[in-house]
Amino acid sequence: MSIHPVMQRLAEKLKRTDLPEFKAGDQVRVQVKIKEGDKERLQAFEGLVIAVNHGPQGSFTVRKISFGQGVERIFPLNSKVVDKVEKIRSYRVRRAKLFYMRGLRGKAARMREVAREQA
Repeated sequence: MSIHPVMQRLAEKLKRTDLPEFKAGDQVRVQVKIKEGDKERLQAFEGLVIAVNHGPQGSFTVRKISFGQGVERIFPLNSKVVDKVEKIRSYRVRRAKLFYMRGLRGKAARMREVAREQA
C-alpha cells in the first residue's frame, strides 16, 4: 500500500529533524510541554525506550519505574508536545521491542551498558 504523493510531501514537510538517533534499549529524557491553564511548562519523563515505530505517524514508547510502579508513555515522533529528547545512555539489546521488560523487577531488569567511544 503506497501513500498518496500529496500526503507524502506533507509528511516530509512536517517531519522533525531535531530529534537525536535513538533505538530500543536507550535511556532517554523526554521534555514534554504541559499546559496548565494559560501557562505552559516543561516536564521531564526519563526512562528506557522499549519500542520505536517509524513512519509518518511514528512513535516511541518510554518505560520508567515511579514509586515502585511501572509507567509507560507513548510519544508521537513528530508531535509539538515533545519539546526535546536527550539520549542519556545506551544498553546492549538483541531485540527491537523490549516488552519483556514489563515482567522483570529489580536485579533481573539490569542490562549491560554499551561502552562509549572516547572522542
